Amino acid sequence: MGISYVEFEDEHGVLRRYRKHANGRGLVATTAKVDPTAYVDPTAYVDPGAVVQRGASIEHGGWVEADAIVAERAVIGVNARIGHGAVVGRSAVVGPYATVGPDAKVHNGARVPRDTSVAEGTEYRPSSDDLRRLGLAA
Repeated sequence: MGISYVEFEDEHGVLRRYRKHANGRGLVATTAKVDPTAYVDPTAYVDPGAVVQRGASIEHGGWVEADAIVAERAVIGVNARIGHGAVVGRSAVVGPYATVGPDAKVHNGARVPRDTSVAEGTEYRPSSDDLRRLGLAA
């Protein structure tokens, strides 16, 4: 099977090229780095310079903007958006319709609830329930 590309013109008139990711067939910019074990839903996007690590999942309608990082085993929920330069830590979950603002950080193991917005440049830390779920708290 050959590589198929899709091209889009961004808001600045720059032509961007995306390829379909082997695991899920979602659209990944040619300058993004997505591990082969990560899942990118066919309706999801990963923008230029973004990194999606092993075992991560970008669900239906998820969008990882430019230069953002989604760490291993993290889950980006349905129609969730990860802002430019944001970081989602290992085993973190960003719930459906949630937004992580530009340059914000979701710490390892944290769960951002449905429809929640993490403000630009802020940090979202895991609760004690989140840590117990991962076996990291008593």
